[in-house]
Amino acid sequence: MKLLITGGAGFIGSAVIRQAISDDHEVVNLDALTYAACLDSLKSVHDAPGYQFEQADICDRRMIDTIFLKHQPDAVMHLAAESHVDRSIDAPGEFIKTTIIGTYNMLEASRKYWVDKNKSEYFRFHHISTDEVFGSLPLNKNEKFTEDTAYDPRSPYSASKASSDHLVRAWHETYGLPIVMTNCSNNYGPYHFPEKLVPVIILNALAGKPLPIYGKGDNIRDWLYVEDHATALLTVLTKGELGRSYNIGGENEATNIEIVQKICCILDKKRPAQEPYADLIEFVDDRPGHDQRYAIDPSRIKNELGWSPSVTLDEGLEKTVQWYIDNEDWWKPLQKRVGVGTRLGKLK
Repeated sequence: MKLLITGGAGFIGSAVIRQAISDDHEVVNLDALTYAACLDSLKSVHDAPGYQFEQADICDRRMIDTIFLKHQPDAVMHLAAESHVDRSIDAPGEFIKTTIIGTYNMLEASRKYWVDKNKSEYFRFHHISTDEVFGSLPLNKNEKFTEDTAYDPRSPYSASKASSDHLVRAWHETYGLPIVMTNCSNNYGPYHFPEKLVPVIILNALAGKPLPIYGKGDNIRDWLYVEDHATALLTVLTKGELGRSYNIGGENEATNIEIVQKICCILDKKRPAQEPYADLIEFVDDRPGHDQRYAIDPSRIKNELGWSPSVTLDEGLEKTVQWYIDNEDWWKPLQKRVGVGTRLGKLK
């Protein structure tokens, strides 16, 4: 199968491409190479015979049409989006443009291509989204997000993703475009851009810098190892029912402070310092509108498609910490990019 994957130079997109090539799919990586993109994440597949790269912006409809005609994909996996909540607070317009207008362009280009192919029964558009579109769950209850949970986005980032989800659903219901959708929990793992919680804590600790935690650190997330997510996405693409959505979770709920403490314990063993790394923990002003808890119920993908997460939180964090220790040449240059290492998303 030939896959057109948007945002393939990003964290999740690159993991999907590495897995897709391993599964003998052909891949066309479409990426604009904005600040968080890194083609070095794809060095292992760069010379693979089934891999091709196209630098393009999903907001450039003419270029997108050209790429469809040139490569004739069997499916689209749409991951391209602005992704950092803090950056969405500072610059919401970029999120509206890329995530909403860009998704509209991808849908229209896909629809034209599908119609021109006589509405091929083999074509499908897989839209990859987030659990943040569902809003926030109470801390002290056992509720979890299901595919039927009402949307309640709380940040410019999650609102833009919710909008793109609604567009995809509408293109299926109105035009019959063959789609599948997924909403995932918090990803972590190798090649994570160093502005998100897990890589920030690892790299700050290694540098002896403070480990910033928003508020009291009691916000809860369900953590999903990125390579597990990649296999889940390809499972949905190839086995999912058209028009259906699937929630993907790691079944690894933990508070932010627990994540930081776990990382500190791992580093205490792997890279002992004079003082415990936990001594570097520093609580900072909370993010505006910070959601309290996310938790995914992955029953549908488990029961219908046979996928389950394979990496526990402790295993995944151990692997991730070791990867950052071993791959300074990958992350060091990224720390020089705009905004990395500075506090973003503070209301002025």
